[in-house]
Amino acid sequence: MERLHVEAGSSSVIFKRKPVIIIVVGMAGSGKITFLHRLVCHTASNLQGYVLNLDPAVMTLPYGANIDIRDTVRYKEVMSEFNLGPNGGILTSLNLFATKFDEVISMIERRADQLDYFLVDTPCQIEIFTWSAFGAIITEAFASTFPTVITYVVDTPRLASPVTFMSNMLYACSILYKTRLPLVLAFNKIDVAQHQFALEVHLLPEPLLS
Repeated sequence: MERLHVEAGSSSVIFKRKPVIIIVVGMAGSGKITFLHRLVCHTASNLQGYVLNLDPAVMTLPYGANIDIRDTVRYKEVMSEFNLGPNGGILTSLNLFATKFDEVISMIERRADQLDYFLVDTPCQIEIFTWSAFGAIITEAFASTFPTVITYVVDTPRLASPVTFMSNMLYACSILYKTRLPLVLAFNKIDVAQHQFALEVHLLPEPLLS
């Protein structure tokens, strides 16, 4: 990564570019993992990045995660040890991982000059990340150190229903105002259904729509 060298009189300051943190969230079935896979493949030739998987319950991933919560926390063992259901197991696994998250931040800081981006794959149960203490800790830890963006993956074919459309847009707004971070709406599966109608509603500022 290039450095910006600024000289002012006798003083000299070096500004290092930092990798952009892209936190990807989406409803179950929105195609979030496929979106991440294509994004990783698209950027592989000209950008250098890392991927963090925060879903302890996922069985397989189509992309290689540089940091994987499954290497630190065993989801099934957590469920068994604490007598939890699936969602409770995921949430507890995330909370256990949060106790070591400072190591993730330190690792990114050490490699900041080598990275253009850092993708974060969140659990498919979107509310477990967006409305939990763990989600707030992770988001704030990233945003306080690196430029951070939230990408909300939308299942475009399901937006044909006005109720589903409004639910998704309101959820996106709630994430936007909760995190106070830049939010990008990524309309997925547009080879199946077009998303132009969503761009014409103007529920969100135009720069947020993609």
